[in-house]
Amino acid sequence: MAASRRRRRGVTTIAAAVAAVALTAGLTTGCDAVNKALDCVQTADSIADSVTDLQQAVENAANDPTQTDASLDAIEKNLRKIADKTDDTDVNKAVDDLGQAVDNVRTAIRNGDETPDVGPVTDAAGELTKVCTA
Repeated sequence: MAASRRRRRGVTTIAAAVAAVALTAGLTTGCDAVNKALDCVQTADSIADSVTDLQQAVENAANDPTQTDASLDAIEKNLRKIADKTDDTDVNKAVDDLGQAVDNVRTAIRNGDETPDVGPVTDAAGELTKVCTA
């Protein structure tokens, strides 16, 4: 009888240990997902700030054309951060769309447009924020 109790206690201890490991792994995986989402939201927020800076830079391009480039560079830097940290299809598509909008603004500026349309950049940034918080 004592051997049977020890065996049951040993099985119970092993089962508890396995359950604890499984629970910890599940929580860690869940935390990783939460951390990635928070990184996405924080970076999207930085991008929103850069888009605001871009809008102001375009409005003031005659005074300081370098500010437009600096704003576009900041957006691209933050896009790389998000792209490196996610494998979410919707987020990656939003990152690609915003990257393309930024490229279009750069092309317009290179082609002599002193006040390029930044509306598509704003729209794409809004979409990125939406998919990061979904």
